[in-house]
This record gives sequence, C-alpha cells and structure tokens, in this order.
Amino acid sequence: MKILIVEDEPKTGAYVRQGLTEAGFVVDLARDGMDGLHLGLTEDYDLMVLDVMLPSLDGWHVLQAIRKAGKHLPVLFLTARDHVDDRVKGLELGADDYLVKPFAFSELLARVRTLLRRGKSKEPEVLRAADLELDLLRRRVTRGGRRIDLTAKEFALLELLARRQGEVLPRSLIASQVWDMNFDSDTNVIEVAVRRLRAKVDDDFEPKLIRTVRGMGYVLEAPECG
Repeated sequence: MKILIVEDEPKTGAYVRQGLTEAGFVVDLARDGMDGLHLGLTEDYDLMVLDVMLPSLDGWHVLQAIRKAGKHLPVLFLTARDHVDDRVKGLELGADDYLVKPFAFSELLARVRTLLRRGKSKEPEVLRAADLELDLLRRRVTRGGRRIDLTAKEFALLELLARRQGEVLPRSLIASQVWDMNFDSDTNVIEVAVRRLRAKVDDDFEPKLIRTVRGMGYVLEAPECG
C-alpha cells in the first residue's frame, strides 16, 4: 500500500511518515501543495493524507484538482482547522475523513486502515489482459472463454501479476506478497510456480502474456495490437 503525505510542517510530516513506514506502508512526503498535486496526479497512491494550510496551493484546491482529474483515492484531511464549516467544506469537496491536530498517531493509523479497507470495495471485480479474465469474487480464471483451474498460490501469483500489468515484479516482491517469506536466492520455488502457471495460462494460447525479464523478474502484459 502506497500513501502520499502532503504536509509543510517538518516535524509533523516526518512523524507521520516514520509512523506509517513502520506500520508497513510505502510513504512519499510532499512539502507544499503544488508538489503534492503533481505527485497525486502522476503517481498511483492508495491514500492521501492532506494538510489544508499549505504553501503555493492550499489543501482545498489540491483536493478539487485531484477529484476533477478523476482520481478516486481516499483523502484524509489532517489540519489544525477544527471549525465545523471547515470540516463540512472538506467533505463536500470530496474528502473521506478529517482529523484535527494535535492527534494521536494510533487514531491516525486506525483511520488510515479504515479508509483503505473501504477503498478496497471499489476495486474492480474482474481483471483482464488480452483474452485472460480473473474473476476476483468467484476466484475463477478463463482464457478465450475456457476455464482454467489454478491452485490457491497460482491464483495469488496471477492476481499479483495482473494487478500490476506491465510492471516487472522482482522475485523478492513476489516471494513476500504470495508466499509471505523473504526471498532466498537458493530456492527455485518462484521459478517453478511461474513455469506451472505459464503451462496453464500461456502454453495453449496466443499471445503469450507472462514474460521473464532476465536478472529482474517477471511481467504480465498483453502485446499492443498493430
């Protein structure tokens, strides 16, 4: 999970970033509104923690621009402004929650996790690549309309690749996400799993979707037509 903090107070920004990083999140920190807006529009985040009073562009305008661009990531306002009118304004502009400074980090973390759980319900129910379809609710995979039976680990591996189509995933990431273990270079469990998955998903079909990038990892991508 990747979180963007937009906060100009150095101590608060460092405190929140350290806490969220220690809680297992990947965290970026922007020090003003323009940088926060640029990152929010050009990078993929699962959640934004946004201050209202910011240099160059305030949090209200950052949120307006994010929503106008069609970005639906959850936004948690973190601010010293505790008037009811400010809270209402933030929620009407599209904020998902509002936390007033000073705050306890445990409450911030609880709200972040709640928003992330809520955001998961908006994720697509079906992932597609070429004629490959993963039905996430029914845990079913088809290719060209043909049902493909996968083990639980094979489905988890394919889902990870499909969610991050076009991105080369290193073996260490696959090991931690699918097997919940640190990658040991002496083990071939990932290579074996990918080979078995390819046999089911790619061998009898065109185009081939799962590719090995030597020295880097694996990627699932559908070739561009034409």
